[in-house]
Order: sequence, then structure tokens, then C-alpha cells
Amino acid sequence: MKQLLDLNTWARKDHFHFFGRFEEPFFGVCTDIDCTATYEQAKATGSSFFLLYLHKSLAAANEVIPFRYRITDGEVWIYDQVHASPTINRPDGTFGFAYMDYYEDFSEFEVYSKKETERVRNSTGLVPAVSGENVIHYSSLPWINFTSISHARSFSFKDSCPKIAFGKMREEGDRKLMPVSVHVHHALMDGYHVGQFLEIFQQRMNTK
Repeated sequence: MKQLLDLNTWARKDHFHFFGRFEEPFFGVCTDIDCTATYEQAKATGSSFFLLYLHKSLAAANEVIPFRYRITDGEVWIYDQVHASPTINRPDGTFGFAYMDYYEDFSEFEVYSKKETERVRNSTGLVPAVSGENVIHYSSLPWINFTSISHARSFSFKDSCPKIAFGKMREEGDRKLMPVSVHVHHALMDGYHVGQFLEIFQQRMNTK
């Protein structure tokens, strides 16, 4: 479900019109997330570490309302929920696109997402997941401890979905850290909202 945002009463109306005219309206930030507790949780429960931190990031995104905004034909729609469209790495070195519905309960999310992961791993080619606009585009680069990242984009395709990427986990003392990048449409949100997302995501990553 979705509802139309009233631009005339929106405090960011001028920001929307200003950044909405840009050829490249996306901005991005990179930071480290402490994933010590979530990694230990995955090991203790036998859960997929990837699916666990993916679910926690998706829960955080659903909690920050602007991450559920999407632009269609010059209007802003607010979705009740957003889901995940992650890249899944295959044994042959390629990747495929997946679609994973968001469930508040991780056990439900994990059951569905494991099946979707296997489906993509056993497929070939590059067919985008049928997901619509109410998704977040996720990428995982577990080989790279990146400090910045950019995304391939077609400017002729009007896209307003946030893009979140995860990098290689590393150890610093007794802590496990992972680089995370967040790219969002500036007509829909600002650095303040990205900061909210990262704070909530870290809080969830600290909880087993």
C-alpha cells in the first residue's frame, strides 16, 4: 500500500523541486558499522550473517520514513513498507538480482530469503528481480574494505530507490567492523535522515 505525499504542506517542498532537477540527484556517504554482536549472534544461532545484517538494515530503513518515499511522475508516494533487492553472488563469479519481502520477524524473513538466495545462485544471466519501486537496492562486496563507492546508473531511467552496499568485515582489537555505503535521492531526504538510518541500524546491530 502507498499514499500520496502532499507537497504543499511538506517542509522539504523547495528541496524536492531544487534537487529533483539535477541530472545526478543522488548523494552518498560511507562509514563503518560495528557488527561484533550480530556476527556472534549469527554464529550462535547458525543463521546467515549476511541475511541477519541485511534484515537489520531493512528494518532500520523501514523505520526512517523518507527511506519509504519514491518519486513517480513528479509526485512523491509513501510506501507502507519497503523490501530488499540485493545482488547475490554465484559460484561462477557472476551475480544475480534477488527480491526479498520484508518481515518484521527475522525467522520468517530468513526462511523466504534463503529460498530466494538459492534460486538466484542456481540461475544464469542477469534478469532484474520483479520488485517495483518499493525496494532498496543492496550490493555486497565481501572482498573489499572500501572507503568510498559509486554506482552504475542510467540517467534516462528515473530511479529514486536508496542504494546500500556492504563491504569486507575486518577485525580491530575485539571489534568486528564492516564498511557500509548509503546512496539516496537528495530530493527525498538529506544527510540528517541518512544519519537517522545509520544510528538505528547500529543500534539493531548491537542487539543480539
